[in-house]
Amino acid sequence: MPVAEIETWLGRLTIHETEGAITQLQWNGPSGQEETPLLQEAIAQLQAYLDGRLKEFDLPLAPKGGKLHQAVFQAMLAIPYGETRTYGDVAKELNTYGQPVGQACGANPIPIIIPCHRILSANGLGGYSGDGGTDTKIALLKMEGGFPFLL
Repeated sequence: MPVAEIETWLGRLTIHETEGAITQLQWNGPSGQEETPLLQEAIAQLQAYLDGRLKEFDLPLAPKGGKLHQAVFQAMLAIPYGETRTYGDVAKELNTYGQPVGQACGANPIPIIIPCHRILSANGLGGYSGDGGTDTKIALLKMEGGFPFLL
């Protein structure tokens, strides 16, 4: 499986590709073995995003997950840069409950690119599955200006 890595202000990130699509983003994952044109593009877009020059990723994605997880991933991708939604907002949109939405967010295999950091609890931040937990979530929200109470 092709893997590439990038050093960022969030730490070392590893991006995985399977059959022409991005399938995973990890903190401190395995070192890359084969850097493909797609992985090079993913690295370029990720760096541009983290530098504040990119607002929307344009990459083929294939996150693993069941039907509800896929629906939640699509709902997260629809949240514009600098905006947030609550678990309840997404649950209402998908005709489900907040807890399964939170579980899908926690299972997101491609954080940052699939912006689970833009999903908040009704009365706070909620969790974050990426390295650094809510500190990383806060950093990403501050960078996007998406949660003014944090600024």
